[in-house]
Amino acid sequence: MALRLGDIAPDFTADTTQGNLSFHEWKGDSWAVLFSHPKDFTPVCTTELGTVAKLKPEWDKRNVKPIGLSVDPVDSHKKWEGDIEETQGQAVNFPVIADPDRSVADLYDMIHPNASDTMTVRSVFIIDPANKVRLILTYPASTGRNFDELLRVIDSLQLTDGYKVATPANWTDGADVIVSPALSDDEATERFPKGFTKLKPYLRMTPQPNK
Repeated sequence: MALRLGDIAPDFTADTTQGNLSFHEWKGDSWAVLFSHPKDFTPVCTTELGTVAKLKPEWDKRNVKPIGLSVDPVDSHKKWEGDIEETQGQAVNFPVIADPDRSVADLYDMIHPNASDTMTVRSVFIIDPANKVRLILTYPASTGRNFDELLRVIDSLQLTDGYKVATPANWTDGADVIVSPALSDDEATERFPKGFTKLKPYLRMTPQPNK
């Protein structure tokens, strides 16, 4: 059955480019971004792995561990990593799962038969420190992922987990946020000392509370 938001991300043990690991143990109390690739030595994926590696300071700042997956074996992954470093100017600095028997792909519903019977689709899962799935995205094979958007979503999730707020369309870190409708005006006044602007009774904007 397909994973849904709020489900516990399935645990697994797998060989990776950084050795054998147990997913939940490796992840620990961090956030994780698990993202799959159709196969090794593909052009779009090559740019994606290089991009994720270059973003290491941003992942670290947010307590996020990225981990990739492809159905090819570890020795293929390691050869591919040489191409990634050569063409993208950055060595891969996170594990890439080898999933030749598609056991992890099946756990996470990464095989979509109408797209391909054998290759994983470009899935993304954001998983929180409690191992809950917080975001699921699936991209077509021809479209590279926007990792700035994934960072933006993580910023929103981490902010809204800590405060009674939501983030509006196209929000980026530092912009105004929405006061939770669950709070009364009096509660909002007490909780948000910078004040809020009431556009409608259900739409109240306040400066980002952790800035």
